[in-house]
This record gives sequence, structure tokens and C-alpha cells, in this order.
Amino acid sequence: MKPYLIAEIGINHNGKIDIAKKLIDMAVECKWDAVKFQKRDIDTVYTKEFLLSPRESPWGKTQREQKEGLEFSKKEYDIIDRYCKKKEIDWFASAWDLDSLDFLKQYNLKYNKVASAMLTNNSFIDAVAREGKHTFISTGLSNIYDIDNAHNIFLTYGCPHTIMHCVGEYPCPSDRLNLSVINTLKGRYGVDIGYSGHSPGTMDAIIARVLGATTIEKHITLDRSMYGSDQSASIEKAGMEVIRKHIDSIDSMLGSSNKQITEKEKQIADKLRYW
Repeated sequence: MKPYLIAEIGINHNGKIDIAKKLIDMAVECKWDAVKFQKRDIDTVYTKEFLLSPRESPWGKTQREQKEGLEFSKKEYDIIDRYCKKKEIDWFASAWDLDSLDFLKQYNLKYNKVASAMLTNNSFIDAVAREGKHTFISTGLSNIYDIDNAHNIFLTYGCPHTIMHCVGEYPCPSDRLNLSVINTLKGRYGVDIGYSGHSPGTMDAIIARVLGATTIEKHITLDRSMYGSDQSASIEKAGMEVIRKHIDSIDSMLGSSNKQITEKEKQIADKLRYW
């Protein structure tokens, strides 16, 4: 089965629906399977003190102005929903609070996503698992016991899920990707294991697939030099094309796990085995 490729748009749209559409178009053109956004209520996720603190951005001089500038409302999500249906690509979003989780229900999306930051929020994890919708669970910022806890909550509700190996650094240096953890997770949990990468390269996704990741998620951008904290941890269109091409080749080369003699081998054996 081919891996499911998720193009994480996140907040790289910079609050502009036309940029979001271009990123969706890029994912479609590169034959990725889904695009993903992030949805949060900033007054729930951040403290008043933090939102009042200074931050220079295209929207103003405070954290509140910056955060509000990056958030899409129902109007934009209605457009995204229609546009993705038209382009025949899946879309979903990681909610960062319970109100945002409820907000996303109106779109009847196929998947949920638990962001690494939310992995240890038991009340939130419980609410996601109770929906019973297949969920991708990112595991950055967490230890193995945090993952055990979330996994067990999902098992309690019989909610299907994919555990995504992730290192929560933006961007993540190649020597801290720890891709061998994919094997650890495969051995520990009886569910699909995926990979959510914050490296601007492509090799991490390719190696993750070789190690058996069933889902690959990478942040995408139109241009890594654009404004935004996630842009430098993202890949551009050329990187998306490389990943799609090489992962298709990998799946072809890996083939079947059954050892068998090919028809061509039979012909060669007849020539070489004289006994």
C-alpha cells in the first residue's frame, strides 16, 4: 500500500486565502494525498500576557495582532472546503483546543490530527478519541510514556490512529531527526506508524518510508524566504516532487515480502543449472 502523503500548510498561508489556494494547487500538481491546516482559538491557547507582549509582524506590533493575522475564520474554511472538493484532494486540520475541534466537525472531515503540543492534554485527547475518526498523532516534544498514555486513550475508545514519529524543532537539524525511533514505535504499538518531518530536506521522508512509515507529513511553502516561523522548516514544490517520485520508486523496489522465483529467473536458472 502506498504511503499517504500529507502537505502541511499549517499557517504558511500567512492569513491569505489566495496563498492557501496556491499551496493546495501545488499539492495537487505534485500528486500528494492531502493538505492540512491548523485551527486555534488564540484566547484559549495563549495567555493574555503573552498576547499583549511585543512582536513585530505584517499585522502589527503585538503577539495578538500576529496570531489573529494568521487565523482563518469560517469564511476562509468554507472556501478551503469547496476548493479542495473541486480539486479532489483531502483536507483536514489540527485543532489546538476544544472549541476548534468542535468548529471542524461541521466539515465532516475524514481525519483528525493531534499536534505534538497537544499530546499531553488528556481532556483534549479524550475528546478527539471519542469522535472515533482516524487520527494522526504527532509525538514531538514528548517521551515514550506520553505516547503510551495517548495511545491507550485511543484504544479505550476503539479509535483508529496512526502514531507519527516527530521531533518538535523548527527546522530540525538532520542529526536530531532520530528516524530509528520509527522502528521503536513499530515494535511497541500495534498500529500504523508514520512520520511528521520539520526538516527542509527530502531525504528524511524517503528514509522514513524505507523504514516502513505508512504516512508522511511535511510542511510546504511557496518560498522558504517568506515571512513566518514555519517557512524555514518547510519544503517547496521541487522538494515535494522529489519525495513523490522517490517514494513511488521505493515502493516499486520494495515489492513483495514473499520470496519467489520470477519468470525471468526461471529462464536464467534453466541455462545456468546444468544438473
